[in-house]
Amino acid sequence: MASNIGMMDSAYFVGRNEILTWINSTLQLNLSRIEEAASGAVQCQMMDMTHPGVVPMHKVNFDAKTEYDMIQNYKVLQDVFNKLKIDKHIEVNRLVKGRPLDNLEFLQWLKRYCDSVNGGIMNENYNPVERRCKGGRDRNLKNSLKSYKSLQTNTMNHPGSGDTFNTNKTSGNRHVRSSGTAGEANSLEEIQALSKEVADLKLSVDLLEKERDFYFAKLRDIEILCQTPELEDLPVSVAIKKILYAADAKESALEEAQDYLNQTLNDDEAEEEAEGEIDKV
Repeated sequence: MASNIGMMDSAYFVGRNEILTWINSTLQLNLSRIEEAASGAVQCQMMDMTHPGVVPMHKVNFDAKTEYDMIQNYKVLQDVFNKLKIDKHIEVNRLVKGRPLDNLEFLQWLKRYCDSVNGGIMNENYNPVERRCKGGRDRNLKNSLKSYKSLQTNTMNHPGSGDTFNTNKTSGNRHVRSSGTAGEANSLEEIQALSKEVADLKLSVDLLEKERDFYFAKLRDIEILCQTPELEDLPVSVAIKKILYAADAKESALEEAQDYLNQTLNDDEAEEEAEGEIDKV
């Protein structure tokens, strides 16, 4: 199945925003950049969701920061691929460097694979947060919460240390409320306006990325067509490649292609006339 996902598959034209939305909504995460998935933990959990019980989540380190820890995650992922007989080579040395394009390409492949297995529909019984607890990230979070609760309990058990704070709070509470209500209302309106603006910008970016990918795919098809052995030496193909491979966006690219075509046609006409004169003789 995985071997059928070639480089020209539509999967590799999925934008980074769509990939991030897929990861965040599926695994209940909040990634803002593709590089944040470079540790391999996200990929492991995606496979855990797609093939429940196959991934040993207790071996997955969601707090991996060093290349060594990241490599361990990719070893787990490679073992899963081997178990499932997925013929996909993982470029670990490139992925752990956090390069956006390398990680985007691998995540595009992963999304295509997961969609091909379950049709893009997530298992309703799968709890990503609960499954992540076995990886270690949420254990650290729980320990932090326990420490916070312990500190809060100690403060409540020693009221002497907090009398001054409570007194000041009571005396100043009314003043804060009266002076802060208007400011809070204004801040809320500003936040809502900014949130709407951000949402509109994200939508515009998504549309631009889809449009870019659409036209890139068409240009790539034209390039492949012009490179076929039967057509690559034809004047039209050569002229088109002059435009495709132009170093910049100058108008001279089109003019150069037109000049080439005109010159070629004139040469052909001159050659035909010469042959005609020879035949007359």
